Amino acid sequence: MRKQRSGFYFVVCLLLVGSLQEAAGQATMSRDDQLEGYRDRVDYVVDHFAYRFDSTDVSRGGYIDIMAKLERGIHMDWIESRLDTLMSSVRGDMFWMYPFVQVQYEGRHSLSPEYRQRMRDLWRTYMPYRGDTENHWAMYYSALYLVTQMYPDEPGSTWYNGKSSQENFDEAEDYLKSWIELTTTIGQGEYDSPGYLNFYVIPMAQLYAYAEDPAMKQRAHMMLDYLLADFAVESLNGVHTGASSRIYPRPLMERWRENSSNLAWLLFGNNPFQARSGAFILALSGYEPPEILHHIATDRSQPYIHKELKRTRHRIRNSDVKNHPVYKYTYMREQYALGSSQGGLLQPIQQHTWELQWAIDDPTEGYNMFFTTHPYSDPKEGTMYFAAIWDMVTELIARSKTEYDSWDKWTGGSDYEQVMQVEDVVVALYNIEKGTRFEHISAFFSRNLKSIEEDPSGWVFAQGGDAYLAYYPIADYEWMDEEDGSKRMFSPHLKNGGVLQVGTEEQDGSFDTFKAAVLGLAISTSTDPVPMVEFETLRGHSIKATYGATPIVDDYEVDYDSWPLYGGPFLNADKGSQELTMTYGKLQRKLDFKTLTITDTVIE
Repeated sequence: MRKQRSGFYFVVCLLLVGSLQEAAGQATMSRDDQLEGYRDRVDYVVDHFAYRFDSTDVSRGGYIDIMAKLERGIHMDWIESRLDTLMSSVRGDMFWMYPFVQVQYEGRHSLSPEYRQRMRDLWRTYMPYRGDTENHWAMYYSALYLVTQMYPDEPGSTWYNGKSSQENFDEAEDYLKSWIELTTTIGQGEYDSPGYLNFYVIPMAQLYAYAEDPAMKQRAHMMLDYLLADFAVESLNGVHTGASSRIYPRPLMERWRENSSNLAWLLFGNNPFQARSGAFILALSGYEPPEILHHIATDRSQPYIHKELKRTRHRIRNSDVKNHPVYKYTYMREQYALGSSQGGLLQPIQQHTWELQWAIDDPTEGYNMFFTTHPYSDPKEGTMYFAAIWDMVTELIARSKTEYDSWDKWTGGSDYEQVMQVEDVVVALYNIEKGTRFEHISAFFSRNLKSIEEDPSGWVFAQGGDAYLAYYPIADYEWMDEEDGSKRMFSPHLKNGGVLQVGTEEQDGSFDTFKAAVLGLAISTSTDPVPMVEFETLRGHSIKATYGATPIVDDYEVDYDSWPLYGGPFLNADKGSQELTMTYGKLQRKLDFKTLTITDTVIE
C-alpha cells in the first residue's frame, strides 16, 4: 500500500490545469521536479476517488472508489455496504475481473474474513467471458493470474471453469508471456488506440504491483515502460496522434477525452484531469515513469520522423496471412503531428488510417485534425476478423458499433484505400469497386480551421492552429455541412484520392508565401486506369504513388521489408528483437525482454 505523502490534494487546482504547462518547459524539468509533480498527481487521483462520495451515501460508488478508500484506510462501513450491493449483481466479465481482483488485494489485510471469503466464492459462482479482443485477454489473464496466485492449490470445484488453481495460473502465465513476446517481436494488433491503451496499462500495472514471481513483476515493469513509450513518442501535448487501430467517433474529434490523455495527465502533467480507472490503477501500482520517458513525451523542440511496425488483429478468413504488417509513419513538430498507416483492412470497424493533428492551446476545444476516409462496410471485413457468418456479420457489428454501416461515418479502414507519407506530405488513394455499398470518399474540414480557400488550380488551402494545409483532391467534389459546424468534402467517384502538403510559418513564412510556394510545385494526377499522383514536395522530395504499386520516393521504392519495429531519434528496435532502446540526449534506457533486464546509460 502506498502511503499518503501529505494532506488532502482535492482542492489543489494546479493539478487540474497544472496539466497545461508548455512542452518546452517540461522537457527541461529536473528529475526532482518530475517526481514531485508525479507523486502529487498520484495523491490527487487517489484522494479524488477516496472522497468523491460522502461516507453516508451508500447508493453510489464502484470498485474503484472502494479501492481508493481501502488505500486510504477510511470508511470501512461504507465499503462493506457497497460490496454487499455490488456483489449481489455480478456482471462485466473481464471488466469486472480487473477491479474486483484489485479490491481483493487492496483489502487482503483490512477486509473481514467474511467479506474475503464471499469475494473468493464469486470466482466459483460467476463465469466471466474471456472476450474476443487483445485487450480483453490481457485483462482476463492478468486477473486470473493474480487471483489464482492469491488462492493456490485449490481444486477445480472451487473455480468457475472447473480448472484447478495451478491449471488456471499456468494458462494465464503462458498467455501473458506469449503476448509480451508477440508484441515485442512484430508489434501489437490493437495498436495505438487512445481509448484501449488503458486496458493494457491496467493489467500490467496490476501485475507490477502484485505479482510475486520476480520475473513476471519485471515483465510487467518493462511492458509499462514499453507501452507508455509507444504512446509518448507519438503524443502531442499529451494527446494521441496519427494512425490508430481503434477509436470511437466522438473522441476521434475530441482526442483529449480519451483514456490515454488522462494517463498523460498522471505521467507528465500535460493534460486536464479526468476521473478514469487507468490512471488511478497505475497510480496505485508504485510505478514511476523514468526520466527519459518524460522527456520523450514532452520535448517537441526539434521535428522528427518516427516509424513503427505493428500487426493486424488475427485474421481467420479472407487472408493469406494471420497477421499482416502495419507500417506506421509519424512526422512530429511542435506545431502539429502528421501520422499514417498504409491503409487497407488493418483492424475491423474502428480503424483510423491517417490524420493531421495541429496543436491547440486548450485541448478540450478538440476538432483539430484533417483526414480523408472511405466509409467501408462489407461482410469481407467482418468475416476476416470475426467468427460470424457472412450474411449476418454486418448486422451484428452494427448492433454495438452503430456507426459502422453509415455513409457518413468518419471511422474505419477500407479495402480500397492506399496511403503513403513522406515527412509533411500524405498521399491517400482510393480505387473503389463498383457496387460497393458506399461509392464515395470524404475529407474532414474542421470547424476550427481559420479559413478554407479554393484555388482555381485545384488546391484547397486552410490554416489549423499554426499549421498550414494545402489539399489537392484528384476528383470532383461538393461541400456538405456537418452538424458540428465542420465541413465535409464529399467526392462520389470510384477512383479518387488526394494530396496533403503541410507547412508552418517557421518553415514557409506567411500563409500567402506558403500558398504561392505550393502553387509553384509540380503535380500530376490521373484516375485511369487507377488513381496515381506524381508530386514534388515543398521539402524537395519526388513522390510517385500509384494504387496497387509500391510508392516511389526520390526514385526508390519504399522499403517496407526493412521497416523497423521502432525507428526514430527516441525509440529504436528491430523486428523480432524483443528489445527497445530509448534515447534522449545523453540518456539511454534499454529494455531486453530476452534477459528481462533494464539498462540505463548516460552516453558520454
